[in-house]
Amino acid sequence: MNHPEPVITNHSSPAEVERAVEQIHHDYRAFCDQLSETIVGMEDVIEQLTIAMICRGHCILQGMPGLAKTLLISQMGQLLHLSFNRIQFTPDLMPADITGSEVLQEDRSTGKRELRFIKGPIFCNLLLADEINRTPPKSQSALLEAMEERQVTISGETYPMASPFFVLATQNPIEVEGTYPLPEAQLDRFLFKVNIDYPSRADEKEICRRQVSSHRPQPTPVMDATRICQMQTLVREVIVGDPVYELALDLVRASRPDEGRLPDSLKNMIQYGAGPRATIALLMAAKARAILNKRVHATTDDLIAIARPVLRHRLVPTFNAEAAGVGIEQMIDDLLASVV
Repeated sequence: MNHPEPVITNHSSPAEVERAVEQIHHDYRAFCDQLSETIVGMEDVIEQLTIAMICRGHCILQGMPGLAKTLLISQMGQLLHLSFNRIQFTPDLMPADITGSEVLQEDRSTGKRELRFIKGPIFCNLLLADEINRTPPKSQSALLEAMEERQVTISGETYPMASPFFVLATQNPIEVEGTYPLPEAQLDRFLFKVNIDYPSRADEKEICRRQVSSHRPQPTPVMDATRICQMQTLVREVIVGDPVYELALDLVRASRPDEGRLPDSLKNMIQYGAGPRATIALLMAAKARAILNKRVHATTDDLIAIARPVLRHRLVPTFNAEAAGVGIEQMIDDLLASVV
């Protein structure tokens, strides 16, 4: 973090933007190198989380227990020098446990009593919502205003969130009993749904080697909140050509049954397709991926690379799809094949 950090504005020249993109690429490589001291593999997952961070987006991470989801998020908080809080979502969690609550306090000098708001754990830069589907919708909805509007309203008073602010929620895909699936309207507010798979044999061997030894790395922060905010400003300066816009529109609109453009393999398989928020997410994520690859223009390859995490939580399958064993990943592959 000893390098000069370029400040990008709407009036920055193309040369200044190029230098800023090159510096971000350098920072991203340093971030990945530091993270690899603790996290083995997961290159695609790390890239997707970084893209979401640059786009001011939130993510759902879904994977089996023991795949280092929580460790990954906490290490990211340390390396980015962000304030980090973790909320363990349980059936008895109340909205006030997330946002905070008002308490009655007495001024000892005057004897006057007044209500004072005590901020909850949501007031941080990076929030880990662990097992978000284990708490009822009443508590899940406590995140909505903060995620969308970057503020929390309590008793008519509005409290702004820190900047930057990210929600990274985890889910266990195998447990159904005692869980409360997120409604589609709330799912749509997450930029990505990131699937975390089992590690390869070589990666699992390295994980075991580190865990049974005295290997205890000390991560060194490579960025901070100010730098991340600069990256979020820069992403809007990335150039997007008409072919990228057209592909994003074609892909999202093809997912809607009412459009009549579903591939033959998906007839009667999708009940509801993706909305305009998905189109925006595709374009912003493609721009962020271009920056990480040291480019000032997004390509169709960027858009294709991030299509799955953008769409996998925005398509609602029909009963026919579930009965036929057609999964979301196959649906997205068929949609891509029909428009690319």
